[in-house]
Amino acid sequence: MSGASPDLDLSQVSTPLLGTVVAVQANFYQVQLDSRLGGTSDSNKSLELKSPSSVATGESQNIQLLCTRRTRLKKIGKRVMVGDRVLVEEPDWVDGRGAISDVLPRKTLLDRPPVANAEQILLVFALVDPPLDPYQLTRFLVKAESTGLDVCLCLNKKDLVPDEELEEWRNHLKDWGYEPVFISVHTHQGVKGLSKQLSQKVTILAGPSGVGKSSLINQLIPNVRQRVAEVSGKLSRGRHTTRHVELFELPGGGLLADTPGFNQPDIDCSPEELTQYFPEARQRLAANHCHFSNCLHRDEPNCAVRGDWERYGYYLDLLEDAIAWKEHLNQQADPESTLKAKNKGKGQTQYEPKLESKKYRRLSRRAQQQALDEMYKDRDTDL
Repeated sequence: MSGASPDLDLSQVSTPLLGTVVAVQANFYQVQLDSRLGGTSDSNKSLELKSPSSVATGESQNIQLLCTRRTRLKKIGKRVMVGDRVLVEEPDWVDGRGAISDVLPRKTLLDRPPVANAEQILLVFALVDPPLDPYQLTRFLVKAESTGLDVCLCLNKKDLVPDEELEEWRNHLKDWGYEPVFISVHTHQGVKGLSKQLSQKVTILAGPSGVGKSSLINQLIPNVRQRVAEVSGKLSRGRHTTRHVELFELPGGGLLADTPGFNQPDIDCSPEELTQYFPEARQRLAANHCHFSNCLHRDEPNCAVRGDWERYGYYLDLLEDAIAWKEHLNQQADPESTLKAKNKGKGQTQYEPKLESKKYRRLSRRAQQQALDEMYKDRDTDL
């Protein structure tokens, strides 16, 4: 428990309490209670209609309890995630403990990263060190678009790039359908303006390792100190410093979810859906329709998407990943399939023939003995 007002008599607080799960580790859940304590009585029913971001205000008491999950929730398979709005019973104010008795309905849900009730994604990349790779950026943007959340693109280390290059990137990304926010964590440029876009919202911070996400958190939330690692000079790639998903309260209101960095997000959508995650393709489809309803926009005649737009080559590459993903799902769904998927690393999947399990499986000693007994029994019967 932290940050409680000395004038607040916790012994008079009614339960269950309403709060937001801000961290999950193993079977324990850190729950930040709402600024207005008093359970879910008639006078506090309005709390249930609030978004998680609305409880993170400057007036918050910032009281947190380390909670477990009721066995009933475990039996019915009710998962508790970061960002969940939960009810807490039996608070132990001395030791800062409690028990989660229920999870309120979620507005949004993401599996990777596992966050509930998020409203937007803040995608952070560096312009240099590591260098900005348009293909890698596209993979992240497609993954972000597939969540259905608003996407805010932030490019760090603008102090290391000439103004002419910044303008080139701005024009490139405008053609892609994005208005990037250029910042420098080192010189504090643009950070204040970025914080206004995060105010009163639940935001997921994402991006590859080494682009300055942890340093950005240290700027946005001065009382939180994140571990920062150097960029690998050999690979021009950052090292992971965040190990699990955690929500941090922003000083101006809102919550920010820091997520473990990764370098190549999976493309786990269907081939038919992929165009919806490219703003340029969506714009072309809005202006015209393809001749075939199941068009994949490769070599089909009278296609509205196929053309000379900048990221069309990236679309074709990711389309192959989406087709492989769909085939992988079909193989999993077909128990009679003669192929099995094998992960070869770096996002590559290879299919190999399955062995005939009945043909190559060795019988257990017990089964062998039972077979011998049946054989001897049949022989004695014949005699």
